[in-house]
Amino acid sequence: MTRIATIGVYGFTVDSFLEKLTGRGVGLLLDLRQRRGVRGPEYSWANSARLQHALAEADIGYRHVKELAPTTELRQLQYREDDRHGVGKRNRIALAPEYAERYTREVLDPFDLGALAAELPGDSATALFCVERDPDACHRCLVAERLRAEHGLPVTHLRPG
Repeated sequence: MTRIATIGVYGFTVDSFLEKLTGRGVGLLLDLRQRRGVRGPEYSWANSARLQHALAEADIGYRHVKELAPTTELRQLQYREDDRHGVGKRNRIALAPEYAERYTREVLDPFDLGALAAELPGDSATALFCVERDPDACHRCLVAERLRAEHGLPVTHLRPG
C-alpha cells in the first residue's frame, strides 16, 4: 500500500536523516523545494547534488517536483509574516493563513495530485521533503493532507530525535 511521510532538513544530520528514512521504509523522496539548497555548513548535505548522492547510496529514489514548490512571491509573503511575529524559518511552527490559502489555490489546486499519487510506489513509503523541521510550518503538510483526504493515503510526519 502506498504510504506518505513528510520530512524536513532542520534538526537532522545527513546520517540521522537517512536513518529516519530507511527506518520508516522510504523508497522515494519527493523534493518540494523551489531552490534546492540550504544556507550554512550545518545543512550543506541537503543541497541537491549532495542529497541525491546520499540518497542513492541509501538506495532511496529522488524526484524534484518543482510544480509543488511555493513561488518566490509566496515565500516572501511567509517571510514577512515570520518577521511580523518575530520568528525565523528555522523555528516557525505554523504557516501564515494567507500563505496556506494562496498556496492551496495557486499551486496545489491546479496540480494533478491524482496523477502523482498513481505514480507512487506501493511497496515503500514516499517522503515529501522540504526544509522546515515542523511539518505544520511547511507547505509539505498541505500536500500531505490533500493526499490523505482525497486519495486515502496514510501520512506520517518524520521528525528529528
